[in-house]
Amino acid sequence: MFVRFLWVGVMAGILAGVSTAAIQHVTTTPLILAAEVYENSEASHHATAHQVEILKANIILVHGDTKEAEEETWAPDNGLERTFYTSIATIITTIGYSLMLLAAMFLAKGAITPRSGLLWGLAGFTATGLAPSLGLSPELPGAAAADLMARQMWWGGTVIATAAGLWLILRISRIWAIILGAFVIGLPHLIGAPQPAMLTSEVPSELAAHFASSSLVLHAIAWVLAGCAVGFVWQRQEKTIDS
Repeated sequence: MFVRFLWVGVMAGILAGVSTAAIQHVTTTPLILAAEVYENSEASHHATAHQVEILKANIILVHGDTKEAEEETWAPDNGLERTFYTSIATIITTIGYSLMLLAAMFLAKGAITPRSGLLWGLAGFTATGLAPSLGLSPELPGAAAADLMARQMWWGGTVIATAAGLWLILRISRIWAIILGAFVIGLPHLIGAPQPAMLTSEVPSELAAHFASSSLVLHAIAWVLAGCAVGFVWQRQEKTIDS
């Protein structure tokens, strides 16, 4: 059973990941590349201004900034190499989605079909994408952002609270469970997401808004495709075993 579980999750994740990566290549990736142009131009401007101040003060830095500037972290080149690594990362992500959805459907002891996978996928998107975006919208490089650790903690708490609330509302479905589930879902938003001290960004607002909406749609597509693929591959496996 474990081997079957793992095989279905991986195959469904690959099916969903390839499709998602293809959509990503023509939607969010061009927006990220456009934002990096603004980010790099702003960084270059600050670096040039810093060098001018150093020259004015007649200071020669043997260590420190000069050394850090020379050390460059590796990053894939734009074009085919970047598309390849981005696609691999997307496929790995959708494999994770598929395994989580399959585990949830298994624990729920319901039928594993493309239709049930679609519904579970929508629930997964609601918990990990839609609910957190009410406080922390998807961000482009160069956008204003609060402390990373604080954002990660709030995002994780929101995902857990939303998932628990949806389970209470949709699976238990009693009056007390619905009321409690609604409260649990709303609790992270009553607390509030961490926000940056200054709402400044190097990226145009139109570009940031387009990216936020496109990212949410892409996120929903990834979860829905993963859920449907899990149901499809699982049923194909059952037919193979029965025959």
